[in-house]
Amino acid sequence: MHGIPRKALTEEEQGASSLKSTKLRDLQSQVLHFHHNKIYTKEAIEISAKLLESNPEHYTGWNYRKLAVQYRLNRRFITALKKIPDEEELQYTTDMIYDNFSNYSAWHNRSVLLSNLMEKGGNRYDKENVLGEEYEFVRNALFTDPDDQSGWFYHLWLLDQTLKQEPVFLSSWPPNGSNLYLSLDGRLKGQQSLPILHFQSKARKFPLVLYFSEAVEGVSSSTVTVEYQDGDTLLWTPLSANNFGFSQAWLTYLKFPDEVPSSEALPVKVTIAHFPGITSSSGMPCSQSCHISFSVCVTSDDQEHSEVQSSHRISWKEENFKARATQSLEANLLHSFSKLEITKENKPSTPKWSMEIISTEIAHCRELLSTTNCKIGKLTLARLLMAHKTLISYGSPGDGTEVHYEDILALYQDLMKMDPAHICYYEDDYSLVLLKQLTSNIESLLKRCDRYQEFSSPSTNPYLCVRLNGLSLSRIGSTEHLLWVQMLDLSHNKLRSIEGLETLQLLSCLKLSHNRLCSFTSLEPLKKLKYLEVLDISHNEIGAHSIDTRRYLCSSPLTHAVGGDWYFQKFVDGDVKLNNHWDAYLLFKDLNLVQLEMIGNAVGDERFKAFLLKLMPELKWLDGEKCR
Repeated sequence: MHGIPRKALTEEEQGASSLKSTKLRDLQSQVLHFHHNKIYTKEAIEISAKLLESNPEHYTGWNYRKLAVQYRLNRRFITALKKIPDEEELQYTTDMIYDNFSNYSAWHNRSVLLSNLMEKGGNRYDKENVLGEEYEFVRNALFTDPDDQSGWFYHLWLLDQTLKQEPVFLSSWPPNGSNLYLSLDGRLKGQQSLPILHFQSKARKFPLVLYFSEAVEGVSSSTVTVEYQDGDTLLWTPLSANNFGFSQAWLTYLKFPDEVPSSEALPVKVTIAHFPGITSSSGMPCSQSCHISFSVCVTSDDQEHSEVQSSHRISWKEENFKARATQSLEANLLHSFSKLEITKENKPSTPKWSMEIISTEIAHCRELLSTTNCKIGKLTLARLLMAHKTLISYGSPGDGTEVHYEDILALYQDLMKMDPAHICYYEDDYSLVLLKQLTSNIESLLKRCDRYQEFSSPSTNPYLCVRLNGLSLSRIGSTEHLLWVQMLDLSHNKLRSIEGLETLQLLSCLKLSHNRLCSFTSLEPLKKLKYLEVLDISHNEIGAHSIDTRRYLCSSPLTHAVGGDWYFQKFVDGDVKLNNHWDAYLLFKDLNLVQLEMIGNAVGDERFKAFLLKLMPELKWLDGEKCR
């Protein structure tokens, strides 16, 4: 201990210590030899056990045992592996954990073993029984030392196993049962334009978006059938910021031929999971087939109105927004679009014991926190409460446990104060919970919806704007209820990234001013929004940081990674140094903006503005001034 002088060892103690060190070095040498030469015999594994008994925190020893277990589980060596039962290795981790609860490697090795044993099945390793016993087992560790994180990480793995289920189809645009008006000019003759039932396209096509409960792959014309007048083979693309092929939202386009009679309602039927092939990132198949249907009416053209509409500037001034009345027609339409309806066809088959386990763990976690102020315990309770709300929203029967979003948000607020070093992580989780609270309930969502209409420009079609400004959001999520949104205000938040907005394919007007966006790379999801015309990114931190590692997440046009882009060559000889702005080039060259606000950022001098005007020939308004 500090401040206490060390006592000299006796000759006998020195000899014992030297002998122990020699034995430990010999064991380490042997295990390293086995590890490097991939020797996984029974004798070698027994020697690794002796090493871990001498030094339970020996990382290489645990890593070797993990590889040995994986080797043993390989079917090609099953005959040789019968001599070493999985139960024996599982019992070994039990002994090591009882000897030292703070043994992360043993907990991790246990999760690997149980995953494979539950996959094999059998009465002894039935998932319900195994998880029930394991929750009780880890609870002993958590109540013994609540501040040790190794047991909590294992508890998180158990929670993931408890919630593991088939992916569920949640929502779509156009929504089930809707009547969509497809206009060529942006106006519906003889009736008021309702944004959530109306889409403008001169090409007579519109996006079809499917949204699932978790990221999936395999959405294609083979697994999803669309029956409509044209009937061509459709190409589905994932709406995700990564390139791994998994996404919660998937997109295709439906196009109607020119000879379609005006004002005739055309039926469309979509069957999800018509054939097997849709799989979640956790490996669970989507086996429950479900259907949605809607009708499409193609209206006539009005070229004069179209030109007036496209040249008008959108103003975000407060006087242009009018609060909505919850009893209005549009409120009823919004209700039908945002309500999450789980039908018998796609209701998840969540077993009853899952909800029972979650409720039991909530009670135990609350009991523990009543005696200790443990930050990882609070984080686990927040995750358990959110898991309970999720199961309820997906149709699982309730068990009498009261769970409120306010309780979850309060836990994250406490964590931000207790652990400021990880405040960004807590802010992200807080944002996801808050967005779920605001969008999963029709009453709370309507409070965030205003009608945009400039009285000085009556020719402008009204928008139904969702206003999520001033909420301290740092992350975007829970967009399954917002697929219909055309105008969105996310200003005065803490957004450092806008990942998640790519699912909102109808977005036409987006306000992101007064956030923490520090590069054009953080705006990459905008490249998937083909109908975005109005963008406000003013008063952010773009260009303010001399070193921004996120700039290098996308390929530079100065390399071969993006292929031959000869359009880029016309800017090389300009006044702007493109080696400093290639991320802006890669972003804006794919956008069809009519109006852009970017004042208040470190970038934005006159030369850069000239560069943007050259890059975007459709741009008519820049920082409030008409430029064309």
